[in-house]
Amino acid sequence: MSNSFKNNAIGSLLLMMLAVALPVAFAQDLAPDVLVKTIAQDIIALIKQDRDTYAANPGKLADLIETKVLPHFNFAHTTQIAMGADWRRANPEQQRQIILEFKTLLVHTYSNALMSYRDAIIEYKPLRAQPGDTTVAVRSQVKKSGAEQPIAIEYEMENTPSGWKIYDLKIDSVSLAAVYRNSFAEEIRNHGIDGLIDLLSSKNHQNGAKPLAVSA
Repeated sequence: MSNSFKNNAIGSLLLMMLAVALPVAFAQDLAPDVLVKTIAQDIIALIKQDRDTYAANPGKLADLIETKVLPHFNFAHTTQIAMGADWRRANPEQQRQIILEFKTLLVHTYSNALMSYRDAIIEYKPLRAQPGDTTVAVRSQVKKSGAEQPIAIEYEMENTPSGWKIYDLKIDSVSLAAVYRNSFAEEIRNHGIDGLIDLLSSKNHQNGAKPLAVSA
């Protein structure tokens, strides 16, 4: 999978990550599509207003994501998708470390991609869901300034005891988490589960990424 796809996908994910920077208690009461639509209206203005600050200090953007956004995502589920069958080979401590390092990689490595979405226009499709559904897909199209074609984005969400959470993102039907599956599997074949942890940790160290909270 190309790096440009990863950048677009993760940039889109981070766009929504800031878009869902709502008080957790308030977010718990919202339906999934209402949650997305309500908060996405504010994100474009936020990026425009603080663009220079975030561009000059990417660490500030990463801190904002960590403290106000991560509670609305289920990175444990995201990591399980990326790991595929190898997830069951990891012991609980290895699973915890992989979740932490993968979450850190996604947040810190690509946070600057948010800046290219400051002029984006987001349109939403009607929610296809039935009462009692525990997983839904919130479908949207994102039109970036100067782009010829909109980007189709689906936010895969699940109902949890603490409200709806995003666990995956699909760009033109391709899963962000699954994009990493081949590279993760190759690293595990060559160096084992600990080798994958070391690789992710090394990338985060090279990026100067501060370790995130332990909870997934």
